[in-house]
Amino acid sequence: MSSNDRPTVGDVMSSPLETISKDATVMEAAQRMREEDISALVVPTTPRAIVSSTDVLDAVADGRDTSELRVSDVMTTDVETATPDLYMEEVAAMMTTYGIKHLPVVDDGYVGMVSSTDVTAHLS
Repeated sequence: MSSNDRPTVGDVMSSPLETISKDATVMEAAQRMREEDISALVVPTTPRAIVSSTDVLDAVADGRDTSELRVSDVMTTDVETATPDLYMEEVAAMMTTYGIKHLPVVDDGYVGMVSSTDVTAHLS
């Protein structure tokens, strides 16, 4: 824990980070999220990208064939990121400002993921 007992992203992030290829199917992404009991996967591309359970749900609701649809067709690009030294209050403010539920954590490269569930658990 931080020296002043304020939790940082590094204290609570999920690691190792779960990733998926942009060429994987949306169905594969959904299956992976279910297997890992998570709701988002980082897509290691430039610019940075993420695919979330909301992206999968939107594809299903739109009647798209998730066994053919690629992650690259539904992923969110240019995602916001956090660094391990940010305080959880700062991450909560970022999530509120940007209307997001997941932030990949970067420190030279990807190191983890922090979610709104993590934020709620550590700030409540």
